[in-house]
Amino acid sequence: MRKLVIGAGLALFIGACAGGAVPGLLMTAPAEVGASAPYIVAAVADPRRPEADTTRDALRHPAEILAFVGVQPGWRIADVGPGGGYYSRLFAVAVGDGGRLYAVDRPGTAERPRPMSAVAPTYTNITHLTDGYAGWSAGEPLDAIFISQIYHDFYLPQLNIDIATANRAMFNALKPGGVLVIIDHAAPDGSDISVTESLHRIDQAQVVRDLAAAGFVLDAESQVLRNPADNRSVRVFEGDIRGRTDQFVLRFRRPAN
Repeated sequence: MRKLVIGAGLALFIGACAGGAVPGLLMTAPAEVGASAPYIVAAVADPRRPEADTTRDALRHPAEILAFVGVQPGWRIADVGPGGGYYSRLFAVAVGDGGRLYAVDRPGTAERPRPMSAVAPTYTNITHLTDGYAGWSAGEPLDAIFISQIYHDFYLPQLNIDIATANRAMFNALKPGGVLVIIDHAAPDGSDISVTESLHRIDQAQVVRDLAAAGFVLDAESQVLRNPADNRSVRVFEGDIRGRTDQFVLRFRRPAN
């Protein structure tokens, strides 16, 4: 029976690559998590969260995003490109003392330390890694990898990241059945990676193709960060669109076998 389910899932994935998210069978995570789960509520209500974070909650929908990831107490999660720690703080509380959050960051300098260097010490279960976005290692199998609004940067020439190698490394970093969740600014459908450098956006189909090549299966898509008012033609930092871009939220899974 399990083989039939997996086979059906693969068929659905093939259909999704042709033009949409995976419907039905693969849309629901095996472990159902609601936005009202007590540990998610506690994460959003954490008093250590700065006002700069909480004022962004109305646009970022943190409880819904954590539920979509399927986070559970005790999980090991890598937050790749943590920035100022918006999601790292949330995940650190959600996974609890028995879990761990790896903040996968770029190296800083004495003059310009990375923001996470000040955030990590305030949570006993955050490990701040500063080896860059490629070639990092948590040293243990992960339940989830989370990348928000920065996966498109992997394609920028100045970072010199081999996309295929980086994607395969993330696949190998996950436990079988583990998830990779990517949030990013949507580029026009069918656009090539040239707009990634100019607009800091990426075509959702490009992401799906490249991660499928690494062995990932598209598991689900959330619409919670979609904004049809964004025509996807301007840089994400421009005027009123800043913080309000049309964003896709995709969950990929490393097959369990």
